[in-house]
Amino acid sequence: MPAKVDVALVVGTRPEAVKMAPVARALDESGWAHPILIATGQHGDVVREVFDLFDLKISHELEIARDEHSVAELSARLLVEIDAVLGRHPVGLVLVQGDTATTLAGGLAGFFRRIPVAHLEAGMRTHDLDAPFPEEGNRRLVGQVSSLHLAPTSRARDNLLHEGVPAERVVLTGNTVVDALLSARRDPLDEVLLDDRPVVVVTAHRRESWGEPLRRIGRAVARLARRRPEALFVVAAHMNPLVRAEIETAVAGCANVHVAGPMAYGQFLGLLARARLVLTDSGGIQEEAPTFGVPVLVTRESTERTESVDAGRARLVGTDEDTIVSAADELLTDPAARSAMNGGPNPYGDGLAGRRVVEACAWLLGRGGRPAEFRAGE
Repeated sequence: MPAKVDVALVVGTRPEAVKMAPVARALDESGWAHPILIATGQHGDVVREVFDLFDLKISHELEIARDEHSVAELSARLLVEIDAVLGRHPVGLVLVQGDTATTLAGGLAGFFRRIPVAHLEAGMRTHDLDAPFPEEGNRRLVGQVSSLHLAPTSRARDNLLHEGVPAERVVLTGNTVVDALLSARRDPLDEVLLDDRPVVVVTAHRRESWGEPLRRIGRAVARLARRRPEALFVVAAHMNPLVRAEIETAVAGCANVHVAGPMAYGQFLGLLARARLVLTDSGGIQEEAPTFGVPVLVTRESTERTESVDAGRARLVGTDEDTIVSAADELLTDPAARSAMNGGPNPYGDGLAGRRVVEACAWLLGRGGRPAEFRAGE
């Protein structure tokens, strides 16, 4: 029997850890591969918490002080540190996920060492380099150095084909976030969240929203909280203190707004599962909420997760205060409007994406045939 192949999974943020976890498990169970988890430190403790939730062990943990560096400095440091790990521990494949600085650095590190790169969640596009920034640029750049493009949806696959990626290098897998949601433990919620009030979950962090757009989102939440005192608005504030301060200032004095700060992933899933509505600029939550049948208002001008919008599960509302308040108020008070946004098949996955990803990686390395692809709604 051929020796097992060491596969490096490069992870920096909590969403990356969530979506990589099912792949790491499937690789470990594959018989042909051995997963090497490299944590770059972009999100620090929360990445370790996610891996603990899925009973996974980090192989190499880097120490990158994220808040002390510009995007350019962070990306350069990550590239140097990931390259050093690959130099000490030769691997047969580098797997990166999504569109972060870690994704770009991991892809480049593999490319520079002439190691095949597989891009998980490939092909997501807004076709606007300014939104999200710099993520749209990161994912396009990673695509240029990838040997295997693991597309989560048919729209993502079509984007890649339109850009000239050879069809034989694109595999439609579904999104591994659905696998993760179906297998993750949901931890107990905080006492303040245990009453019977309807819950609205709020997250905001996108770099292009920093400043006045973020303040508008915060003011919209404050207006909604005053208009709907029977509801509890839970702000899962970003770990960046500048982002958190913008929201906290806007909602100061609203007794039914709870600024929870970063939450453990298992606890956040428990919160999301009982939410009546989500206001978010997060890409991952646009995928997670449909699994729980929760309507999503996307506080962005564009989204690469168009499948949820097309399916009626999400609605783009931008950062205009009046638009956010009007849309949210309708969904909080009109059961028919809310019901219209929480039905139908999940456009993102069926819980088998991790297995397809591993089969596709095996095919790339000559360890198996090309896997059957994901078909939404089947």
